Amino acid sequence: MSKKLWEASLSIKRKSNLFKFEKFISLKFNYKISKNYNNLFNWSINNLDSFWSSIWDFTNVKGKKVEKFAHAKEFIKNKFFVKSKLNFAENLLSKNDNSKAVTFISENGYREIRSWKILNSNTSKLINFFKKNKISEKDRVAAYMINQIETVECFLATSTIGAIWSSCSPDFGTQGLIERFSQIKPKILIITDRYYYNGKEINILERLPLILKKIKSITTVLVVNYPGKKYLTQKKIYGIKIYKLNQINKIKYDEIKFKRFDFDHELAILYSSGTTGKPKCICHRSGGVLIQHLKEHQLHCEVNPGDNVFYFTTCGWMMWNWLLTFLASKASIVLFDGFPMYKKDDLLLKIAEDEKITLFGVSAKYIDQLRKLNINIKSKFKLNKLKQICSTGSPLSDDNFQYVYNNIKKNVHLASIAGGTDLVSCFVLGNIYSPVYKGQIQNNGLGMNTDVFSDNGKSLINKKGELVCKSPFPSMPKLFWNDKNNKKYKNAYFKKFKNVWHHGDYAERKKNGGYVIYGRSDATLNPGGVRLGTAEIYSVVEKFKNVKESIVVSQSWDNDVRIILFLVLNKPNSLDNSFIEKLKKSIRTQASPRHVPSKIIEVNDIPRTKNGKIVELAVKNIIEGNKIKNIQALANPHVLKQYKNLKELKT
Repeated sequence: MSKKLWEASLSIKRKSNLFKFEKFISLKFNYKISKNYNNLFNWSINNLDSFWSSIWDFTNVKGKKVEKFAHAKEFIKNKFFVKSKLNFAENLLSKNDNSKAVTFISENGYREIRSWKILNSNTSKLINFFKKNKISEKDRVAAYMINQIETVECFLATSTIGAIWSSCSPDFGTQGLIERFSQIKPKILIITDRYYYNGKEINILERLPLILKKIKSITTVLVVNYPGKKYLTQKKIYGIKIYKLNQINKIKYDEIKFKRFDFDHELAILYSSGTTGKPKCICHRSGGVLIQHLKEHQLHCEVNPGDNVFYFTTCGWMMWNWLLTFLASKASIVLFDGFPMYKKDDLLLKIAEDEKITLFGVSAKYIDQLRKLNINIKSKFKLNKLKQICSTGSPLSDDNFQYVYNNIKKNVHLASIAGGTDLVSCFVLGNIYSPVYKGQIQNNGLGMNTDVFSDNGKSLINKKGELVCKSPFPSMPKLFWNDKNNKKYKNAYFKKFKNVWHHGDYAERKKNGGYVIYGRSDATLNPGGVRLGTAEIYSVVEKFKNVKESIVVSQSWDNDVRIILFLVLNKPNSLDNSFIEKLKKSIRTQASPRHVPSKIIEVNDIPRTKNGKIVELAVKNIIEGNKIKNIQALANPHVLKQYKNLKELKT
């Protein structure tokens, strides 16, 4: 069994939201309080209607609740809270006083805060602006913005009027943006004039003429300045109304009147990565996203009113949507824009200290970078307010679990979490009742009937297989845009197992309820017909300080497949036979002989998506001479050239 790294004290468990929730349902239902997560989880999936109804009541959702659930044989036809009404933004604008709601910090240290009162008034001004420009219910609002406070306000105004939000971050190139937004035909584009990354200024406005030429549905543009900077100059574009945000600030505002929409009313359109074809437009429902986030934030993350929450994300990643909803729990959120190690390797941790962050969210890759730089955070920052660290984006290795407790904070709840854009939330994540074991995600989310299946659909324990969800959940997508008869939707999740959501992660469920995710199913390795997860190799390779990054793929070879490992080294051109043998020996002993790569090759860079995830399939396709279906989905497609026609892979 894995090493136990942390467990909450009995007194912390008794003060927790999870314990309060147990008491809450014990008064309503025949439920016995146990302070045992597995008991509570089993109750939640055996009583799905009662469970989700209790979440609505416990988290005080603002709206009209109707106790009606439409059960259907087909997974995606199940409905939650039929005829119930709510407004997503009304729930996020949960306060209207002078206390702090949102803080923005840029890489260069510029900082500004927005009180709840000003957040409300600015949202009201934007609502009036939208209405004057004939933006109404179900119209699409497209945002090409950085992670700034104004983006939050634009989102709140959009969801208040029942329009549909969709955003891409500026690191999506012009073609990537056009590929996504052209499918949904937005009426309005909101654009930040520039952004900064590692000290470099990038002009976004100069991309505007081509965007408007390619997306004819856009008739109005709202330009927002980078925080703390004057507006960049913008030429007039014939036939398009272009406004600056400072013009809107002069608009009178009223107290917001929130119209309540159906529980399933469209909230936002998010996009698949697009690495296997044109990005899919995934349309999410407002009630489902809200109730799922409230559950995760309050019961799994133990967030309370007045907490300060930070998550390192761009507006093109689902974690941005997840971050925003913390406002519904009366917590304050902290936004960051820029390079996370600009001039200081521990920049984000300094922000966590200065802003009294209670929940600190980053990618697994970021934690790995801290570990490789051998930064001892504990010696510099006390992080007294920090209760939970969340990690997502890719599997968190054993060494990085250990690093957090050795070098960041000993008494902290480390929660590796996993879900996706597909559900704007998590299938598996942390909870305060269960211990944290090295290398393991703690358990299923409440109400999420997640499991691991063999290829023939049998439930597995302590064996690797496919991550699935066996029961419907409120935040499953409402639809895919432009998807007749839900063909793309069904093909995405229900092709492998009949009426069971197949998520596409290669995973293992442990006997104690914990999970280990080994990577994406379509990137698994099959030498000799034995299925191996890429994460098992990465966790060994990451331990070598000279390895900056790595990517491992399979290559079809001699009527079988062989494993190819590519390395980016901190000391370029230092890959010699001695180092190769050390790597192979470590992989052989720490993973297995089957995991040992046939070839280890040095490269300068690794291809990744706009959200920073490495793209194993693109590398596999390029080394096998196949066409990359959607190269525009990559943030750095030019690096693929170095993988093409490698002489090392011809023998």
